[in-house]
Amino acid sequence: MNILFIHQNMPGQFPRLARRLAEDPKNRVVFLTRPRPVGIAGVTKVEYNLARPPAGGTHKALQNLQNGILHGEGAAMALLVLQKRYRFRPDIVYAHPGWGETLFLKDVFPDVPLIHYCEFFYHGVGADAFFDLEEKVTPRELMRIRTRNAVNLLSLETCDAGVTPTEWQWRVHPEVYRPKIRIIHDGIDVTAARPDPEARVTLPDGLTLGPEDEVVTYVNRSLEPCRGLFAFMDAAERLAKERPRCRFLVVGAEDGQYYGPHPPPGRTYREMALERLSATRDRLYFLGRLPYAEYLRVLQISSAHVYLSSPFVLSWSVLEAMAAGCLVVGSNTPPVAEVIADGVNGLLADFFSVEEIVERIIEALGDTERMSEIRRAARQTVIERYALEPCLNAQLAFIEEMLSRGAAAPAQTPAPRSEAALAAQ
Repeated sequence: MNILFIHQNMPGQFPRLARRLAEDPKNRVVFLTRPRPVGIAGVTKVEYNLARPPAGGTHKALQNLQNGILHGEGAAMALLVLQKRYRFRPDIVYAHPGWGETLFLKDVFPDVPLIHYCEFFYHGVGADAFFDLEEKVTPRELMRIRTRNAVNLLSLETCDAGVTPTEWQWRVHPEVYRPKIRIIHDGIDVTAARPDPEARVTLPDGLTLGPEDEVVTYVNRSLEPCRGLFAFMDAAERLAKERPRCRFLVVGAEDGQYYGPHPPPGRTYREMALERLSATRDRLYFLGRLPYAEYLRVLQISSAHVYLSSPFVLSWSVLEAMAAGCLVVGSNTPPVAEVIADGVNGLLADFFSVEEIVERIIEALGDTERMSEIRRAARQTVIERYALEPCLNAQLAFIEEMLSRGAAAPAQTPAPRSEAALAAQ
């Protein structure tokens, strides 16, 4: 089988699936992406470029569509070269459409089944936009958010089927397209993310911590408010005054792609968060981005792991934390509440209530016997619903189903009407 993966940021959500398919010598796996120094064993990487950078002067509400068209054009040109020069024709395409790479794929391969990874569909209200109560809803921003879905809508119309990781992500898509979309999670490696009572983490100042220490952990890839950065910092500041032995470990870097708005010019969200701290400063450690094994050790020594998210894509990190046996204090927002049942496999708090977040962290740090039961239930939840092997098997079965079903027939153009027929109307 020839399978083509497409994601502008290889490997995206596809590293394990691409690797598994490439392990079969009967398969030829190709990955189309923007230029970057990454690879997957057994997978052929093909890079594409934009014909030109996005032009200025475009209406703000059309910028996302313009960028999508440029990415789609670049990807289509690369696919034409792949087809003609290297004689590669995919049997199926598995792609993330969010940046527009597949907008013109059906013009290159009209009869090849196309599966889209349907990650998110934007909403002016009810999701991540204007979730912060202090944000003022403006008509112009609502218009921008509506048109931001232009690439998503074209992609939903074009694909033969879609996959999305969670029920909440499925529900944010328009109802008319939901029958196309299957809920299959990417999968969490529960053999790697597991409890380890012998885990140790040595901090930059030389202090070594283990599971017996009081450690509050927090993961936020780009250190941004969308994932509750300021609420966590405020909670840590209050908690530090009550728990003098507590240490706070933050994993994530202040650069990178933001899910929410960018910080003000010349500022970073980390700098803005630090301005809120005094008592916590000598016990709060920014660890940056860590190699995966070191990141897991941080989770394995955690006494309480805080995961706060606006109604947006559920992070792998919260499921990895649960698989590692963390006591998760999560925000009571729809994507988080889909996974965490309060008092059963974690604790939930109001995203906007620092007092409640602090109360739940203190609760997590006490009553060891009860918390041990919650930790075990958290790991069991991930094993039963999100473990890697069953999820991979479901993805592979879906690919086989789409291969047997085939691509939808291209839409037929109506035959031109004769002048006589038009005159008779």
